[in-house]
Amino acid sequence: MAVRYKVGDEDTRPWGHWIVLDVGERHTVKRITVKQGARLSLQYHQGRDDIWTCVEGRGIAAVGDNEVRLSPLESVHVPKLMKHRIVNDDVKDLVIIETQLGDLLDEDDIVRIEDDFGRQ
Repeated sequence: MAVRYKVGDEDTRPWGHWIVLDVGERHTVKRITVKQGARLSLQYHQGRDDIWTCVEGRGIAAVGDNEVRLSPLESVHVPKLMKHRIVNDDVKDLVIIETQLGDLLDEDDIVRIEDDFGRQ
């Protein structure tokens, strides 16, 4: 089991930004900011579950064939192998705390199905 994230790791993406807040043997916690009108790729993970908790803004969590409207303090569970994405349809940034739980916690465990920015 390799945890490749370190606290303070961060990255800017076409849809926004993320920063790692905490790392443990079987968990990683990120703060994800999704810009107004943007959305993450439709994707799934082979080695982890995600729990998304909205802390600012409003958006939509697409999990499998369901769409869940997220407002501050609301959460949704994303099981491994389940296709998912976050959509910010609000007028300000959407901030999500993502808790990753599992055996494979790194950026290599992203299988993109569809992406607005042409990433694979």
